[in-house]
Amino acid sequence: MTVLYERFSGAPLGRLNPLTVFAVCVIFFVGIATSFDPVFQMSVIGVVVLVLVGIQRVPVLLVLALMVPFILFGMGFVTTNLLFRQDSDFAMHIAGGDNGGEALSAGLTLSLRALAIGTISILFALSVDPGAFVRALIAYLRFPVRLGYALFVAMQLVPDLLAEAAQMRMARAMRAGRAVRRIPGLREMAALAVPLLAFAVRRAGRSAIAMEARGFGATPARTMVGVPGFSWADPAFLIAGPGVLMVLRLV
Repeated sequence: MTVLYERFSGAPLGRLNPLTVFAVCVIFFVGIATSFDPVFQMSVIGVVVLVLVGIQRVPVLLVLALMVPFILFGMGFVTTNLLFRQDSDFAMHIAGGDNGGEALSAGLTLSLRALAIGTISILFALSVDPGAFVRALIAYLRFPVRLGYALFVAMQLVPDLLAEAAQMRMARAMRAGRAVRRIPGLREMAALAVPLLAFAVRRAGRSAIAMEARGFGATPARTMVGVPGFSWADPAFLIAGPGVLMVLRLV
């Protein structure tokens, strides 16, 4: 997601303070979680997709690709309610009883809720710089510095871990005299587990030493660089977001 954010960092929402976008997303989460209206949930999905495509300039195919895991997760709610719900109307329908409308309706409601939360999560991930978000949490919300630095380390560790795994796979392929497989097999993944774990442990130890060397926790006052500021667009977005949510709720 960090790579995708860098691709769309110049979009309008990327210029807002990360805490503003986070606050609006939390408000939308609460609104979705407290509603059982499928029409409202579909309206939220449509609005968020329009923001992604129309304002953030995210390609439609990319949005659909990012929504696939949430669609599959939502389909699980539908099938669970239809097949495994106690006294399911669908099961009664299969047995010759009434129709399965109630179980299907409950499954679709949960499915649309998962999809709506997923689209808002995609919007947040493509609109907020992770590093700027952590710095804003530390500067404005008194987020613990040690936890913030740990998040920075984790954000840097993941791509480094993938690069280390690629180098290990290339070395193993050269030693075996074959080309690197596009998808590693189970034996190759098992062979890479211990070296990658050792790499992660070494990085964790170095990070702990670096945190101690920087004196984290020694004094409450700290100097921070690159803290995102606020502009006139932040209160406007903070008002417009909940306003749109209320309109969708009332319609």
